[in-house]
Amino acid sequence: MNYQAPLNDIHFILHDVLKAPEQLQTLGCFSDIDADLIRQVTDEAGKFVSEQIAPLQSIGDTVGCQFKEGQVTTPPGFAAAYQAFWQSGWPALGCATEDGGQGLPTVLEAVLYEMLSGANHGWTMAPGLLHGAYECIKHHGSDALKAQYLEKVATGEWLATMCLTEPHAGSDLGLARTKALAQVDGSYLVSGTKIFISGGEHDLTTNIVHLVLARLPDAPDGPKGLSLFLAPKVLPDGSRNAVYCDRIEEKMGLHGSPTCVMRFDEAKAWLVGEPNRGLNAMFVMMNAARLHVGLQGIGLLEAAWQKADGYSKERRQMRAPGPRKSTQSADLIAEHPAMRRILDTQRAWVATGRVLAYQTALELDIAKHHPEASRRSQAQTWCSLVTPVLKSAWTEQAFAGSSECLQVFGGHGYVREWGIEQIVRDSRVTMIYEGTNEIQAIDLLVRKVMADGGAGLRSLLVSLVNDVAQASESMEGIALQNQSNELVRITEGLLESGKLNPELPFWVAGDYLRAFSLTLMAWAGLKIKMVPQDASSSNADNLLLEPPKALTRWVLPEFEMRCAIINSQLEACRALASAL
Repeated sequence: MNYQAPLNDIHFILHDVLKAPEQLQTLGCFSDIDADLIRQVTDEAGKFVSEQIAPLQSIGDTVGCQFKEGQVTTPPGFAAAYQAFWQSGWPALGCATEDGGQGLPTVLEAVLYEMLSGANHGWTMAPGLLHGAYECIKHHGSDALKAQYLEKVATGEWLATMCLTEPHAGSDLGLARTKALAQVDGSYLVSGTKIFISGGEHDLTTNIVHLVLARLPDAPDGPKGLSLFLAPKVLPDGSRNAVYCDRIEEKMGLHGSPTCVMRFDEAKAWLVGEPNRGLNAMFVMMNAARLHVGLQGIGLLEAAWQKADGYSKERRQMRAPGPRKSTQSADLIAEHPAMRRILDTQRAWVATGRVLAYQTALELDIAKHHPEASRRSQAQTWCSLVTPVLKSAWTEQAFAGSSECLQVFGGHGYVREWGIEQIVRDSRVTMIYEGTNEIQAIDLLVRKVMADGGAGLRSLLVSLVNDVAQASESMEGIALQNQSNELVRITEGLLESGKLNPELPFWVAGDYLRAFSLTLMAWAGLKIKMVPQDASSSNADNLLLEPPKALTRWVLPEFEMRCAIINSQLEACRALASAL
């Protein structure tokens, strides 16, 4: 029951729902990207993932990474698969050709990493930070650093890490104590300990490029005093740097990915960007990582659904209620409404998540390359608002949904050999790393929506409603308009009440993000439904045309609940203000 790349479904979203080739051809640098090229790259990626990465899923979990005397050995087959991966050019899809990349659209990289995450989350952690590290070095590194490291990172010949967290400081990076001392040759000596470093040590590549947040001696306290440094495992002269892995963590899941405690003992490093502005450079990497984590959620949920759906079509149980469909199929658990509801609900989340994630990837390129400033600005608003939603809502559903998929197996799901319990364990961390989901909700509501008085949100909602104007008279179209109106009304209420009680937005940020995610899902579901079945060019599984039904029945009603929670808090705040 290894993961199989769902190529028909992916093509359906790319070509029929989003018209990705047409969107890309409005950008001069991608004017030659057509449907055939997108299909060719996606199909080859799916073949590679299904044949070479997916079969390593189980062994990655059961054997895991091994630590001995500062060295980390990855599970059998991992290193060979990684060598094949980078030498085939997969890490370089979205990197510039002058840097050794292929110069292809970001959406193709998004598709690749969704499939990789579904096939083998543990293995995919290794190259998962490459694109963010590439962008960080490209935009903030000196010419000397770019000459030494950019192509190696772009191609994936060398892997990279993001060293932020310290034992005493998790999400509050301003508490970081790692120090950097300037040297006469322009380099720095970095000293300190970082924890939870994915891929801090391994045997996949000959060098590892560590991007490390540290503090200069005269730096101010807090996050504004952090600088970013590049500290390689192996120095340019071939000698080993003073970067050590003290241990790897024993984890709930992701056994195929080494999560390392890294010690920098006067490690030689070079400044990336400007002194005391390390977070500016690092956020380039973190924002790329957050989209990738959202894609992980989609890929993991797809993998869980594949296993549960396959099992439901083989496992026979008591007779399903309702008319008997046939003597051969009526007692399959796939025919039971309770099981169909579980499966169809996850399918709705996967399908709508793909629409949103792929459109976000398209918007990233539009924000960079579109000839019209207004369209670039619109794309930046989309990415700013939708990225935290993808990271939070779809990782939450990856865990909750894969647990529901385990339920389809009954007792067999709790047994390791079926592989579904591994997905439940592996998916849990996605709600934590790259900014916890609570931080994503605060980022969305407080730092983005409220920061501009809700203008960006209103603009985005108007564009969503206008995009599906031809379906505005349908039940789904009316529902989307109603959800948009209610979200705007609640936003205005929070802007007003937040002045009376500054804590209020923080209390309801999670509910707000969830309500916004459901509005985005309503739009995505309508986009799917608007594709005529006989016009589909992708031979999508018929089940892909069912998500709008499951979405309406089982998912979108949550919107009213989330709004009710927020409204009750708004009313309480107003009542208290009136009493005073």
